Amino acid sequence: MKPYPFTAVVGMSDLRLALVLSSISPAVGGVLVRGEKGTAKSTMVRALAGLLPGVDVVDACRFSCDPVEPDPACPDGPHAEGSAAHRRPARLVELPVGAAEDRVIGSLNLERALADGVTDFQPGLLAAAHRGLLYVDEVNLLHDHLVDTLLDAAAMGRATVEREGVSVSHAARFVLIGTMNPEEGELRPQLLDRFGLTVEVASSRDPELRVEVVRRRLAYEADPDGFAGQYAAADAELAADIEAAQRLLPSVKLPDDALRQIAEVCASFEVDGMRADIVTARTAVAHAAWAGRTEVTTEDVRVAARLALPHRRRRNPFDAPGISEEQLEQALQDAEPEGPGPEDDGPGSGTPPPPSEGEAPSSEGAQEPSGGGQSGGDQKPVGAGEAFRARRFEVKGTGEGAAGRRSRAITDNGRTIGVQPAGTKDGHPHLLATVRAAAPHQRSRGRSGAGLVVRPQDLRFARREGREGNLVLFCVDASGSMGARQRMREVKTAVLSLLLDAYQRRDKVGLVTFRASGAELALPPTISVDAAASRLDGLATGGRTPLAEGLLEAARVLRIEAVRDPLRRPLLVVVTDGRATSGADAVQRAQQAAGLLAGNVTSVVMDCESGKMRLGLAADLAEHLGAEHVPVTEVAADTLAGAVRTRISGRAA
Repeated sequence: MKPYPFTAVVGMSDLRLALVLSSISPAVGGVLVRGEKGTAKSTMVRALAGLLPGVDVVDACRFSCDPVEPDPACPDGPHAEGSAAHRRPARLVELPVGAAEDRVIGSLNLERALADGVTDFQPGLLAAAHRGLLYVDEVNLLHDHLVDTLLDAAAMGRATVEREGVSVSHAARFVLIGTMNPEEGELRPQLLDRFGLTVEVASSRDPELRVEVVRRRLAYEADPDGFAGQYAAADAELAADIEAAQRLLPSVKLPDDALRQIAEVCASFEVDGMRADIVTARTAVAHAAWAGRTEVTTEDVRVAARLALPHRRRRNPFDAPGISEEQLEQALQDAEPEGPGPEDDGPGSGTPPPPSEGEAPSSEGAQEPSGGGQSGGDQKPVGAGEAFRARRFEVKGTGEGAAGRRSRAITDNGRTIGVQPAGTKDGHPHLLATVRAAAPHQRSRGRSGAGLVVRPQDLRFARREGREGNLVLFCVDASGSMGARQRMREVKTAVLSLLLDAYQRRDKVGLVTFRASGAELALPPTISVDAAASRLDGLATGGRTPLAEGLLEAARVLRIEAVRDPLRRPLLVVVTDGRATSGADAVQRAQQAAGLLAGNVTSVVMDCESGKMRLGLAADLAEHLGAEHVPVTEVAADTLAGAVRTRISGRAA
């Protein structure tokens, strides 16, 4: 089936332009496409490959070496000057989010290395994408070890495979394109910064445009070849324009005035580092070539800034990407020769504070929890303070879940703690253990020559211990006893800090709240920490304290998640002052609910009780849960360090 034509996609002019500019100048650094599901992100990217000019490659080279400048370290080389070559279409290589590391960077045949003494390297996806496009759908779901591999290749332009003292390296320069749904979680900052441009896409609310999208899609599914033929001329014209812009690109000049504008804009938005300036400059040059100009203008800088800066001005994971048009125009004006100097950042400069530091949202925007019933005087949501570095709470034991940074686990990466035979859980080959397993059988196998006779049953693989990500489920008391403004602000700040910690440790998070007469799942478990922060920010308080219902709802959620994702171990964080006031037997039911969770789930009780007269109910709840009891004032990491230092100094005295 022919791919969907690029020019047949309706709307999305920003995405179309970003993809075209990255194709004209691969040095821009690729494109990150953010948007809700069903907005044709993947369709647009897959259609791009058909527009790109072909590439000349050396015959029989699996690493797509350029015959004019072949890679001197190519595993299939060295290639002699004037080697036979051929022209092939540009490739779009898709990297699945669940791909094994060996499939991405390539692998060495350990059996041949031991038996024949030769390096038999099988290229991976990075080699296939060299001089083409590497596309990662749902890039925000990519495992950390694959993210590290992409970062290395993007930074160095090479992929290196090292296995037990054998090293192979090859060129890996590609245009990285990723698509993601922000509701499913954000990217690691390091990988986010590697994308040159970013575009936000959303489905149109115009009925006529939506009708046209459906009409074209149905026509394509009914007759793919016929539909593609209708747009073949338009696609061919666009491909010719891209090729012409590529030829013009080396002739485009970047004058000092344009450079000053770029520097002024980047300084105005307070972006980190100098990569933003470099990417904006490269994008402006590519846009000038696309427009047929040989010198960068203010319009080129304006367009480049809109595409290159939105994802670089985020100050923390909970800030939404984007730039202010007014601030951009002011920065461009400030850079004019007759305008004010760079000391004046202009009105509106700087990054707006994160949502957690803003004013409390109005009560009209806050949704009433489903279990509200007798609200008993609901209070408006209170904003959180500035997040701090939180303590790391770990799940007991050793797991085998998704790679992360919280609890101990058997993972593909980490320190080697043992070996295991092939077939149990393959990973990185362990050379010494393999040699030991094969050595006793050499005489019976009729060994002759220098190499070892190795059988598949001799292969041994490293057993490694690293860190895993967990499911952090927050069970938050939103009753009237939590409603004091300063108290709830302190609680939200602590939970927000734990959410930031969960983001950094690659956890899934969920949010259960209880108030009035019941509990509700405010946020089903997700890797989108932003969504959890948003729900927390709009959390209103009021009514009685159905603590038992909150714990039972948490237990229900954990049971369901144990079926859906059995390898991801849970950490339950109960945020409460320990009071239970929903019914005459509220305390007894809460203790029974805690007993159901005790011993099965690693738990933490964050004690929110304040004041001089304290009942200690949260500490009692922690005892019934078998949980760690932590006052809300001791959630910060530096608070824990101070407490340890105090204990040590007391013992010394």
